[in-house]
Amino acid sequence: MRRNKRSYRKTKAFDSTHFDKKGDRYLFIGISILLLLLLCSIAFYHITAWMKQKQFLKDVDNSLQSVASEPVSTASTNSNEAFNKTNLEKTNTTFTMTAIGDVMCHNTQYWDAYQKESDNYDFSYVFENIKRYIETSDLAIGSLETSFAGKERGYSNYPTFNSPDALAYDLKELGIDILSTAGNHCLDMGFSGLSRTIDVLNDANISHLGTYQTQEDRDKILLHDVKGIKIAFVNYTYGTNGIPVPSGKEFCVNLIDKALMKKDIESAKSQEADIIVACMHWGTEYRTTANPEQKELADFLFQNGVDIILGNHPHVLEPMEKRTVTLADGTTKDGFVIYALGNFICDQNAENTRNSIILNLEITKHIDGKISIDHAGYTPIYMYKNSSSQLKNMKLLDIEQTIYNYEAGIDFSIRQKTYEDLKIQLDKVKKIVGPAF
Repeated sequence: MRRNKRSYRKTKAFDSTHFDKKGDRYLFIGISILLLLLLCSIAFYHITAWMKQKQFLKDVDNSLQSVASEPVSTASTNSNEAFNKTNLEKTNTTFTMTAIGDVMCHNTQYWDAYQKESDNYDFSYVFENIKRYIETSDLAIGSLETSFAGKERGYSNYPTFNSPDALAYDLKELGIDILSTAGNHCLDMGFSGLSRTIDVLNDANISHLGTYQTQEDRDKILLHDVKGIKIAFVNYTYGTNGIPVPSGKEFCVNLIDKALMKKDIESAKSQEADIIVACMHWGTEYRTTANPEQKELADFLFQNGVDIILGNHPHVLEPMEKRTVTLADGTTKDGFVIYALGNFICDQNAENTRNSIILNLEITKHIDGKISIDHAGYTPIYMYKNSSSQLKNMKLLDIEQTIYNYEAGIDFSIRQKTYEDLKIQLDKVKKIVGPAF
């Protein structure tokens, strides 16, 4: 019995140990299952999120392709282009315009410019002291008071001018961009002389207006683009010194005629000119104030759309003025007129015929398209003739600079008498033209 009892106990002890090991195995399996379920849940979550993201990106791509395939609205495109263009244009633009008076050429001038060794002419030395004021300008314009009819016609003096072609090329080298040619001397050598003058200016690459070879040329408006600003030029003369305009060639010179001027101004407007400049050959010779006809014509030009008036012909300076012009519709604009710029180069000896100015205008086109004339300044100049010199004795002097250099002991190329005269000339210029602004 004991044996059985021992056997029983041994069996019972064995069963208890077996039971503990089996429980541990079940616990391990359970924990493993839980961990597996947790890992599956995490994996399922990430897989689901990835699938959703992939579907979202696919939907977005489909949407973009759909939009790209749709036709673009023309109105929208034009609107965007207009907006971009407007933004690009939203800036003020300022430029400088320089103007000089009548370019004359008396026989003493071309004699002085003659080069015997080459049998040619050189006028460049005349401009050396004042060249910097012109060549640095954005646009420079002058008035031609002679013709280039050719050497074979014979160079000539007053009353019928014919000058060496070299003068045109030296003016271009000086920096002159435009020459107005409608003046009382434009037909001095007839239509053939007028026509050849145009050929010479074309060859010298100087723009010109006022005289023409054909009706087609006359009907064109001279336009210059400066920094994106479109400037139109018109030019008229009071007459041709009694020389008849050739029959059938009435187009060859613009005479002062209100109907013609209005027609040309309207043509400039139709071509969207931002600024219109009128070059007027008018006035009374040797008179330093504007006559009633000049004032009336200036009013007419301003009212019809001209912004700037550059006067020539009297051979002396006349005043300049800035106006606020009120148009028929009640709007206002800036207007500028100088009634006469005097002689640029010449060999006249009457009072005030040797003093002149280089006019410099600063002009701005504003964001709204409006034009303002911000500044009108000038350099007083004098046509000097050195009687003690045999050759190249004529040159233009910057009056103020020459006075300063003489007083500072820098330059004694002029005499005391000339120095004193230059001070008188400076005073005259300022009194006639008026103050800069």
